[in-house]
Amino acid sequence: MDRDLSDDDSVMDLSFEAESPLAPPAELLERLPSCDWLLQGDRCQIFFPPSEAPGRPQEQRCWSSFLEHRVPVVTEEVAREALLSFVDSKCCYGSAAAGDLVILELKQQALHRYRLETFSESRISEWTFQPYTNHSVDGPQRGTSPRLWDIKVQVPPMFQEDTRKFQVPHSSLVKECHKCHGHGRYKCSSCHGAGTVRCPSCSGAKRKARPARRCQMCSGSGRQRCSTCSGRGNKTCATCKGEKKLLHFLQLVIVWKNSLFEFVSEHQLDCPGELLAKARGETLFKDENTMVYPIVDFPLREISLASQRGIAEHSATLASRARVLQQRQTIELIPLTEVRYWYRGKTYVYYIYGTDHKVYVVDYPERYCRGCTII
Repeated sequence: MDRDLSDDDSVMDLSFEAESPLAPPAELLERLPSCDWLLQGDRCQIFFPPSEAPGRPQEQRCWSSFLEHRVPVVTEEVAREALLSFVDSKCCYGSAAAGDLVILELKQQALHRYRLETFSESRISEWTFQPYTNHSVDGPQRGTSPRLWDIKVQVPPMFQEDTRKFQVPHSSLVKECHKCHGHGRYKCSSCHGAGTVRCPSCSGAKRKARPARRCQMCSGSGRQRCSTCSGRGNKTCATCKGEKKLLHFLQLVIVWKNSLFEFVSEHQLDCPGELLAKARGETLFKDENTMVYPIVDFPLREISLASQRGIAEHSATLASRARVLQQRQTIELIPLTEVRYWYRGKTYVYYIYGTDHKVYVVDYPERYCRGCTII
């Protein structure tokens, strides 16, 4: 006999609703006397960081030592070895061309890369909840909740991004589960509380038409046990896990982010800029502090302008929503060499970039497929 739970007040009929946890209605969470400063009518609230103390005075820099720095010269031997190493790492490149080519010209250029990193911290609050298991409640009766920027936390290492969540002290409330209305369970949406469903083999007819015989799948009953609820007719509330009550509390979400601004000086060679942005360089200048000042007198004007632009962009982006913990700006020297070579009557080009001699090949003469998969 099919079960009928329609008259069972202990089971909510939520078969028409989604069974995933839902956020409680706003009116369920009354204003906490100790947290009025936290609640602005939104579920998630961003808080402006406290004002920072002014930075250190700008220092006078002497750039003469940077101008005296010279990029190590790439010789024909170094150029050939770099290409051979590159070819060996590619399954579809033959090494004969790299060994037999005749180098015609080496054209070298030194690029400068400016990089600004700004490590910041932002804080937001949001309402969240978890099943209430009769444990102690840290509510407003235990004191006033601290302001979000007054909560002390361990900061991760500088320039390493991270996200952490903390429960705001004295912000907890215990409420009846808004999904099952405090029943802890609700009718199964598949069988509507009956515990059984129509047999999919005979469609509830109890017998098979061809051949004419009793349905073996349901043993002639026309019904099968509901697989969704295992025949129980109801399911445990996924929101409160059957506990009937929820513990609501304000959650502090702290995001540490490392914002990056990069600029590579202009060059006349045809090596892709995205490769040069990632190239390994030699650090000429490094400045790290709570706040760094724009570089205004670097001999290469475009680097000075990049520094001013990067710091202005980070300031405008982060000032209203995050607290800057540390900034670091660097100037790196990136060597770039264009290699023109002759092989079997034709002229080709490849580039060597970075202090670790990475190679970018425009059109390698001995390239073929050995059945590898191109991703």
